[in-house]
Amino acid sequence: MSVGSDSSQGEARGKVVSFPVTPPTARKSWSGLKKNWLAVAVITICVIAAIAAGLWGVSTKSTVHYVTVPVARGSITQAVTATGTVNPVLTIIVGSYVSGVIQSLSCDYNTQVKAGQVCAKIDPRPFQATLNQYSGQLLRDQAILGKDQADLTRYQQLAAQNSIARQQAEDQAYVVQQDQGTVKLDQALVEGAQLNLEYTNIVSPVDGTVVSRNVTQGQTVAASFQTPTLFLIASDLTKMEVDTNVSESDIGGIKENDDSNFTVDAFPKRTFQAKVSQVRQSPQTVQNVVTYDIVLSVDNSDLALKPGMTAAAQIVVAQRSDVIRVPDQALRYVPKGYVAPPAPPAPPGAAPATPSATQSNQGQVWVLRDGKPVAVAVVLGLDDDTYTEIVSGNVQPGDLVITGEQSTTGGQTATPQLRL
Repeated sequence: MSVGSDSSQGEARGKVVSFPVTPPTARKSWSGLKKNWLAVAVITICVIAAIAAGLWGVSTKSTVHYVTVPVARGSITQAVTATGTVNPVLTIIVGSYVSGVIQSLSCDYNTQVKAGQVCAKIDPRPFQATLNQYSGQLLRDQAILGKDQADLTRYQQLAAQNSIARQQAEDQAYVVQQDQGTVKLDQALVEGAQLNLEYTNIVSPVDGTVVSRNVTQGQTVAASFQTPTLFLIASDLTKMEVDTNVSESDIGGIKENDDSNFTVDAFPKRTFQAKVSQVRQSPQTVQNVVTYDIVLSVDNSDLALKPGMTAAAQIVVAQRSDVIRVPDQALRYVPKGYVAPPAPPAPPGAAPATPSATQSNQGQVWVLRDGKPVAVAVVLGLDDDTYTEIVSGNVQPGDLVITGEQSTTGGQTATPQLRL
C-alpha cells in the first residue's frame, strides 16, 4: 500500500463542507424587526378601520325634513253623496178605458199638447151602436110609462066615483112605479154607453210634452184586465226633480230646503244647483241595506236635463265660512319614534268615564316652531274629508302644521310618517 494513496484518501475523508452561520447578534436583530413590522401593520389596520367607521357614520347620519302646510282660513262644506235619476215633476200615464182598434193618432214623441187635446181615437162604431140600442130602449120604456101614468089618472077618477074598485087603482099605481124604475135603468145604460163612446177619444189630461208613445195606428187595445199605457206626458219639463237614495246612516242630517248640487254625464263640467224638496219617510230595503228617497228640485228652464239621466248629487248638511282649517293629514301625523304618554290611572272604585262630546272632538296637530315639532291640542269642528275646522287651540293662520316627514339617509329618502 503506497503512502501516496493513503494520503489522498485521508485527505478525501478529512474534507468538510462549510455553511454560513448567523451570529447570535444578527438573529436577534431580525426578530425585533419582524415584530416591529407586525405592530405597524396592526396600528395601520386600526387607523383605517377607525377612519372607515367615521366615514360610515357620517354617510349614514339621517336628516329629517318636515313636510308642512300653512294654517289658513277658508270654507268647509260637509255633504252627503248620493246617486239618483232625473225625472219630470209630474208624469201622466195616459191609457184606455175601453178596448178596440186604434183608428187614428194625432200625438207623437215630443208633441206639445194642451189639456183636452185628442191624441188618439179608438174605432167608435161598436160603442155608437150600443148607445143607439140603449137609447131606443129608453124611448120605448118612457112611452110605456106615459101610458101607465094616464091609466092611473083615469083609474083614480073612477075609483073616486065608486065606478071601479079602489084595488084596481092601487095596482095601477104599482105598475107606474115599476115603469119608472125601468126608465131609470134605461137612462143609466144610455149614460154608460155615452161614456164608453167618449172614452174612444184618448185625450191629454194636462198641458205638457209627450215623452213616450206606446201605441201605433191599427193596433188593438185590450183593456179587459189592465189599463194599457198609450202615452206618457210630462206636465212641465222646465221643472225637474232628482230622485236619490240615501243610506240610513246619512239620513239624520238631511232636511227640507237643504242646498244641494249634482252633475250628469252629459254635462261633466256643469254643476246644477238644487234644493231638497222632500225627505220621504218610506224606507227601501235591498239586500239588508236600508235607504230613503230624497227628492231634489231643480230649475230646467234651458231644457238641458232630460228625463232618465243619472245624477251624482251632493246634499249639503253643514257649512262653515271663514274658519281656521287644517288638512286632514295634519291630524294623522305623528313624529317617528314618538310614544304618547300613558293616561293617568283611574281612582280605585271609580266608574269608567264616558267621553263627552267635547272630548270626542279633541285632536292633536304638530306645529313646526323654531325648527322643532311641537304638539298642540285642538278642538275639532266640521270635516269635509279634505280639511277639518279648528274650533279652539293654540293654532293661528300662518302657523306651519306638519303633515309628514322625510328622512334622508345615505342619499335615500324615507317614507313620511303618518298616524292612521
